Amino acid sequence: MIYLHKILPALLSPYSLFLIFIIVGLVKRKYAIIWAALIVVLILSTPVVSSFLFAQLEVVGSRKTPADVQPADAIVVLSGMTHSIRTEKGIISEWNDPDRFFGGMELIKAKKAPVIIFTKGKLPWKIGPPESELLQATAIQMGVHPQQILVTGEVETTEDESREVKKILQSKGNQIILVTSAFHIRRAKIAFENVGLEVQSYPVDFKLGEYALTPMDFIPNPGSLATTEKCVKELMGTVYYALKVFMKG
Repeated sequence: MIYLHKILPALLSPYSLFLIFIIVGLVKRKYAIIWAALIVVLILSTPVVSSFLFAQLEVVGSRKTPADVQPADAIVVLSGMTHSIRTEKGIISEWNDPDRFFGGMELIKAKKAPVIIFTKGKLPWKIGPPESELLQATAIQMGVHPQQILVTGEVETTEDESREVKKILQSKGNQIILVTSAFHIRRAKIAFENVGLEVQSYPVDFKLGEYALTPMDFIPNPGSLATTEKCVKELMGTVYYALKVFMKG
């Protein structure tokens, strides 16, 4: 199932659609289609456009502090912060983008919940230890009592995470503070509410900082196209979860 979650959005990505239109244009000898596809991809590859699109995902207000949220039954930190690297002593996890973890630490240190839950993300193609091992060990090093730390079973998707957290909280309450990247918070909130949890959002890991527009923002580059593709993927995921809620209701 995880492969479908990855493959289907890729087939509808701007890059894939561009290739499809190129092939159609060549087969039908309609070169106007090729030129139109090229122009659209170039536009989507400009920083000014990709940043605008990404901002629509992150438009959830300014970065919160623990004082901005009410106490809850648990703090839930979603996975996606490390990658595996090979060392002389074996494969270990290394930080990639730890903002979600530190957001969770802010909340547990502020006593916003009695426990913090890490999700045990484990994708089929990922080798090495689960990310949760590093998160748990680092939290303990930072002074969090081991009994305050809970870890879900293995998960592959946000939907898996919501179900596993629900299992853990069956006898512990129903209110959570959900910590994840700002661009991902809408989709995650829908998934967790869909299993019956009451969610306070705590978005972190904002990708777009404050910056002044320059001429470089109008020059296409591969990085901006990748940002646009991430927007499309996240939008499709959000629509998918929203439809599941609609069908359920």
